[in-house]
Amino acid sequence: MTGTETLPAEAPSTPPRPSLTGRIIGILGELLITVGVVIGLFVVWQVWWTDVQTDSVIASELEDFDGGSPTLTTPLDDADKRTDDAPAPEIPEDLTAQGIPPSAFAVLHVPRWGDAERVPIAEGVSLPRVLNKGFAGRYPDTGNLGQVGNFALAAHRQSYGAPFRLVDRLQVGDPLVVETEDAWYVYRVTGSDIVLPTQVDVISPNPADPGAPPTESVMTLTTCHPLFSTRERFIVHATFDYWAPRDAGLPPELGGA
Repeated sequence: MTGTETLPAEAPSTPPRPSLTGRIIGILGELLITVGVVIGLFVVWQVWWTDVQTDSVIASELEDFDGGSPTLTTPLDDADKRTDDAPAPEIPEDLTAQGIPPSAFAVLHVPRWGDAERVPIAEGVSLPRVLNKGFAGRYPDTGNLGQVGNFALAAHRQSYGAPFRLVDRLQVGDPLVVETEDAWYVYRVTGSDIVLPTQVDVISPNPADPGAPPTESVMTLTTCHPLFSTRERFIVHATFDYWAPRDAGLPPELGGA
């Protein structure tokens, strides 16, 4: 053969076809990545976005509540702290099942919580209609403020505004102050418990002795425990200290000193 010899071009190599096991692993990997993204987006929505939405509802409710009552700057006199028969505020009927939005009939002040110390209180403990709106909800058929019995509240500890996020920081002796249009009701923390969700006797009229009739005015706060779980309930117990007419001044527990 003369001249320049042209060598035949090599045939392009064909990549080996993945085995069945390899294809299954690849598909599973893609599914896991997709599931991870979905879970991540859900966590962002649950932890952050629900708080953003609920914060505006809480702020609006507190503004509406404050709008009906004059701002107080005068400190409350010791002589105005009363332990006689406290007025029983009217608790509105829970009409959220009929599509009527909840509204605050009182505000819970927790000085221990600093900037997060004000929580609007509504009637009922429906998750979608009350608690997911950022309210602390009063358990139906539990006690009234300042009266013999158990004024029992529930609220979220995470997401949806998390009104009770800092519940584990409360200490014995801390004040829990409930404000209505007409009066202040001051309770003192006496202790806390962690119980199973089935232990509903914590909201009974006499949680210290559920089989006995109530003998004093108490308050109970309930929320989920631990954080980001509904496995247990964190319970705070408090007893009634005193009440005062709202227009008498600002209680010292709220800075009126």
